[in-house]
Amino acid sequence: MIPEIHISDYHYELPDERIAKYPLPERDASKLIVYNDGNVSETVFKRLTELLQEGSLMVFNDTRVVPARLRFHRETGAGIEVFCLEPVQPCEYNLSFAATEKCSWKCVIGNSKRWKDDILQCDTADLQARLLSRDGRTGVVEFSWKGGESFSKMLEKCGEVPIPPYLNRATEAIDKDRYQTLYARIKGSVAAPTAGLHFTEAVLQAIRDKHIDIQNVCLHVGAGTFLPVKGDNVSEHPMHREPFAVSIGLLRKLRDGGKPVVAVGTTSVRTLESLYYAGVSCIEKGFPEDIEQWAPYTRDYPYSTQEALGALVGWMEAEGLEELHLGTRIIIVPGFNFRLVDRMVTNFHQPESTLILLISAFVDGDWRTIYNFALSHGVRFLSYGDSSLLIRK
Repeated sequence: MIPEIHISDYHYELPDERIAKYPLPERDASKLIVYNDGNVSETVFKRLTELLQEGSLMVFNDTRVVPARLRFHRETGAGIEVFCLEPVQPCEYNLSFAATEKCSWKCVIGNSKRWKDDILQCDTADLQARLLSRDGRTGVVEFSWKGGESFSKMLEKCGEVPIPPYLNRATEAIDKDRYQTLYARIKGSVAAPTAGLHFTEAVLQAIRDKHIDIQNVCLHVGAGTFLPVKGDNVSEHPMHREPFAVSIGLLRKLRDGGKPVVAVGTTSVRTLESLYYAGVSCIEKGFPEDIEQWAPYTRDYPYSTQEALGALVGWMEAEGLEELHLGTRIIIVPGFNFRLVDRMVTNFHQPESTLILLISAFVDGDWRTIYNFALSHGVRFLSYGDSSLLIRK
């Protein structure tokens, strides 16, 4: 059954001065808070590898943040901000980014009431926008341009990196580089998987030298990651669909098991844990389906992780697929049964957020021990803040 959880139980006082407004000069110089079976300690991120088991499987999210915030103006001079969320036509990210004349996206629209039927002009490039439909603060916007350049190139010309609103500042030059992981590869996110911002080439090489198997998934982070939980009961909070991709090679390794799985970031955790339910769909329906928000809680599942992942691999082999593409709305809250992830690298999250619920679920409700330690030891919070390594019992 759907858990009855009061989000007010997951509140803590976060002073504004504890929110990291800018990244440290060196990515791996951040604090690393280590939680291991109830015990909390502190080290520095560049020493992360010392805490990982040789032969582990470490999973990163290689999504790349796109400069998705665009500024337009009407003929009257009124400014309209458009924040691209996900492609509509073409609906595939790669095809939309490759479009050379026009494409349409679902967007959040600032000052939307000012936008009537007129065509808007971008402030910094020859890019126009037309509103196709409206639903409150969101709508479908058609972009058009001339010259034969790709939409991806147009975004690079006139878009801004959409840094989180809680930083309370405008995007600056430093954000173009630092609000992006070193291994970011596949364009599509409107928010960074921030646990990965601490990794440097030196840390990644130390991981390889310890014979830890580095693997990637790709989950495009949506603007829903910034949305607060509305209402006190978490059961009323809707999770937005986020598309993800996982290779058959990684699925085979996960199916075969035997290695501790270290997930870098909550997005990697949600992707990996979604795979079990995709496998259940293969067993029961013959094909995988998008994972719904409350699927893990509404029934008991008689299948082992190996059975579910085996069914998913078998379906992909029969279809001749090298990569699985699905969507997930999964929400991870206390009471969740983790089936794949043993360790997690993650930052420190906002009070009363779905991410705090995920952390609580992972450490069996002991999240306050970690956060009280962080608050009393000078830890910097949120996207540009410090990191933690959580180890399950």
